[in-house]
Amino acid sequence: MPEGHTVHRIARQLSADLVGEPLAVSSPQGRFAAGAARLDGQVMERATAVGKQLFCEFTSGDVLRVHLGLYGAWDFYGRITPIVEGQAARGSMGAPRLRRAVRMGEDEREQPADEGGLVFPPPPVGAVRVRLATSQSVADLRGPSACEVLGPDEVQAVVDRLGPDPASTDDLDAAADVVADRVTARGVPVGQLLMDQSVVAGIGNIYRAELLFRARLDPWTPGKRVPRDVVRALWHDWAGLLADGIRDGVMITREDLDAEGRAAALVDPEQRHWVYRRTGLPCRVCGTPVLVEDMASRKLYRCPSCQR
Repeated sequence: MPEGHTVHRIARQLSADLVGEPLAVSSPQGRFAAGAARLDGQVMERATAVGKQLFCEFTSGDVLRVHLGLYGAWDFYGRITPIVEGQAARGSMGAPRLRRAVRMGEDEREQPADEGGLVFPPPPVGAVRVRLATSQSVADLRGPSACEVLGPDEVQAVVDRLGPDPASTDDLDAAADVVADRVTARGVPVGQLLMDQSVVAGIGNIYRAELLFRARLDPWTPGKRVPRDVVRALWHDWAGLLADGIRDGVMITREDLDAEGRAAALVDPEQRHWVYRRTGLPCRVCGTPVLVEDMASRKLYRCPSCQR
């Protein structure tokens, strides 16, 4: 499942290439035909993210809400502007005969260019729920768990159900207190609470496992038994990791890496994490085999020695 950094990057990509222009909005798959007709021809004024929720605001006040769920992703074609200063362009900046795509979902990657002379925009491929297009850029959404048009009040109701998101708040310390209140008030395991989007927004399975390891905290500890200063430290650690993920487009959670090691981790997923997907492999700190367990129907990775 795409985690919070990915959704923020999608919002930034939409802001860079589609905001401020009238959009041709369609539903090639047909499942969003009414919503597409409602948005077609409007100017997108703003694209924002809160946790795993994406909100695209249009001139009429209509808002496109998207939740990628387990399998959703956006494909970007044509003009694809670098969304981080100093970062190389991730797509074709020249003639739109080059059909180049950046996919933003659970994994972010550049697709091969198609130099077969296809005109722009490229024809939709597969089950595209909604296509947003300008004369130079196309964004195709496929496989979301939610895709709907809401009014401002409905959007606010969605946001009000979410916990704090470090990338969407101006006061990290105040938000830390909110998260501490919500965690320490409940007897649910802290590993489950971190995945509860009403407690803290944006954390998925990877960040959950890695944050808990970095804190050397047993995921099965009831929230009400976790000291408030530990919860606050988790929140601030999450804020730092989220900022890194938004910048780099990948989740690198090992703080022991030097510059060379980090560069290697950018291209080798096996070097990025402490415990995630390392079942049976020795803990990078103590050598104890990493465990995988089931917590609320999701896989939980931990070191049974370091996280007591």
